[in-house]
Amino acid sequence: MQLESITTANHDGDAVALVLHTTQGEIVARLHPAAPGAAAVVWVGGAGGGLDGPAWGMYPRLAAQLALQGVASLRLHYRKPNYLEDCVADTLLGVDYLLEQGYCHVALVGHSFGGAVVITAGALSSQVAAVVAMSSQTYGTEHVAHISPRPLLLMHGTADEILPAACSKHIYSIAHQPKEILLYPGCQHGLDECRDQVDEDLLKWLHHHLHQQARNAS
Repeated sequence: MQLESITTANHDGDAVALVLHTTQGEIVARLHPAAPGAAAVVWVGGAGGGLDGPAWGMYPRLAAQLALQGVASLRLHYRKPNYLEDCVADTLLGVDYLLEQGYCHVALVGHSFGGAVVITAGALSSQVAAVVAMSSQTYGTEHVAHISPRPLLLMHGTADEILPAACSKHIYSIAHQPKEILLYPGCQHGLDECRDQVDEDLLKWLHHHLHQQARNAS
């Protein structure tokens, strides 16, 4: 799949509304820009796709905060939600787009089905600097060890009613260092109950590892 052209629509709050026209269809996206050379994050959803993520709109909320701190974000809606290979291709195209725009050290964040998407994408591409999988399924994560030596963060609620925390524990057990797992007592699949803590932990982790990547490259 190749990117053919980009349509820029009006601003959507703090973000620029984009349509990425590819040889295999259109990807709807929102870009939260930062200065050239900045680190960046690609955010992808679960089996249904979407642009907002879990925890009552985590993706636009954290993308706006990161932009204020000099980190760009690209929120993607899959061409074919729930088709793992296609969604991985969309995510990798998002990484390529950000790199072509002059950003660097691109991290991936995905929720539920999207956890498998970002783990697979991170395992396939050396261009990915870090991976975060939240409330992840296990199907599609068997190559997680190939993310190493880049960092991996797993986040999961212990009361997840859809995918038990055992899923992230299993992924953690087969991943290689550097890796970290954060479990949230009483928190369900959507991470709504622990929204503030998840926001804080994720922002802190992204800042640490993206800045570390920048230091290592300088």
